[in-house]
Amino acid sequence: MTKKFRAAIVGLGFGAEFIPIYQRHPNAEMFAICQRNKESLDKIGSAFGIERRYTEYADLLKDPDVDFVHINTPIPDHAAMSIAALEAGKHVACTVPMATSVEDCKRIVDLCAKTGLRYMMMETVVFSREFLFVKELYQKGELGKLQFLQASHQQDMDGWPGYWPGLPPMYYATHCVGPMLGLPRKDAEYVSCFGSGTIREEMIGIYNSPFAVETAHIKLRNSDLSARIIRSLFDTARQYRESIDVYGTKKAFEWPLIEGEQAVIHTAKKPEHEIAARVEVPDYAHLLPAGIRPFTQKGVYDLEGNEHLSFTQGGGHGGSHPHLVHEFLSALVEGREPWPNAKQSANWTCVGILAHESAMAGGERRDLPSWSFSE
Repeated sequence: MTKKFRAAIVGLGFGAEFIPIYQRHPNAEMFAICQRNKESLDKIGSAFGIERRYTEYADLLKDPDVDFVHINTPIPDHAAMSIAALEAGKHVACTVPMATSVEDCKRIVDLCAKTGLRYMMMETVVFSREFLFVKELYQKGELGKLQFLQASHQQDMDGWPGYWPGLPPMYYATHCVGPMLGLPRKDAEYVSCFGSGTIREEMIGIYNSPFAVETAHIKLRNSDLSARIIRSLFDTARQYRESIDVYGTKKAFEWPLIEGEQAVIHTAKKPEHEIAARVEVPDYAHLLPAGIRPFTQKGVYDLEGNEHLSFTQGGGHGGSHPHLVHEFLSALVEGREPWPNAKQSANWTCVGILAHESAMAGGERRDLPSWSFSE
């Protein structure tokens, strides 16, 4: 018989998009959902046929039938909810970032070591079709020796509610950091970051952070590589972009400059006008169980005929959602660590936290904690 793990999704905004993926995965039972708003909870639960529903997270954690929680709540809640779940004996999948402090990252790492439970930060970019394409090129040797990596995540967050106004750019940096460390499978050793520009006065005092843009350099441990990341959230004109550029001795990959355009491959030792060529990044649905392959496609799925519960799948996150689910469940089935595991997730998350500290200190070097090293 196929081994199944009972999933509980916590947070049903973005989190609701994962419900049909778990329902169609051969190793999952979409078992429970949790949201404070009971009307919305019941609406979604009825639409998807999920009977076990919780408005209180503490009550969900007491349920002995839940094997793992998939946390999709606001950033400030990630660490406390992950820690509570691990202490309750549940495996944890959590949307990014892992935490907002180095200390909380360490608590999660220590709990995983103590309990043997699995933790995975559900970083979308390292399972996007673009990253999987670059990864395939690298593993086949087509890029040659890696020489430099860079990533950017720029987004206009004006109008977003709650904790977003004034958020330091590097506090939400894993979409950049993850692919830069994930491709060569290296840890960050230290980081230096500079702030640039200023956001509006009314936002500065919220986090005591003035910068419109933060730009960091990361030194990769046990490697001759460094990586650059660029982040902006407010008062900087740029179309939404999560991008990765990878430069090797044989080929380089550059993310499209404008959304909807094709990526570019540069091939060394060709005539100058032939070096750059646009390329269509393929879909990687073939890596997944048949039942969840459709969720890699861009577009909107009408789920169970309920037009009011239509969710965009894949378009905003490069088709990564089913790959994230499959990696986590495969790790549980195989009794192995997921990728990224707790230490890797902590290393990626701490880069952003320490990068902002560096920017506030005029670019001073900040070393990553040794307990976050996976090598």
